[in-house]
Amino acid sequence: MLKIRLSMGGAKKRPVYKIVIADSRFPRDGRFIEKVGFFNPLLPKTKKERVNLEVERIKHWISKGAKPTLRVSRILGEAEVYPMPPKGNNPLKAIPKKDRNKDKSEGEKTVAEGAKAEPKKEEPKKEAEPKKEEPKKEAEPKKEAEPKKEEPKKE
Repeated sequence: MLKIRLSMGGAKKRPVYKIVIADSRFPRDGRFIEKVGFFNPLLPKTKKERVNLEVERIKHWISKGAKPTLRVSRILGEAEVYPMPPKGNNPLKAIPKKDRNKDKSEGEKTVAEGAKAEPKKEEPKKEAEPKKEEPKKEAEPKKEAEPKKEEPKKE
């Protein structure tokens, strides 16, 4: 299956990506069929040099059945070459990290306390009743089995 994806290059801590057409089985930075653009995430979004696309070649490969990855489809959507993918639902993204951790820990404690308290009361009652019944049933067959064992010993 053909993919339109990013192939990483550049130096340490300074990534630069090639937008390439590659088979999905090829390694990320390995073999590719054609280079159709590049993406430099270090440049500000306002600069034209941040993204360069060969639009006609991309449309050609999409018509042949190539599927862009999520990140590439967003880049192509900004360039209005391909429809923009739907935004994911991440309500925590708007909350600062410090507050996220506090909310999670507080929320988990209250939910965990409420959830643990109620099922603990219910579960032992349910488990206790079958335990009482099961040993009685098991004890009766053992009594029957024991005399049979004793009888052959006497003879």
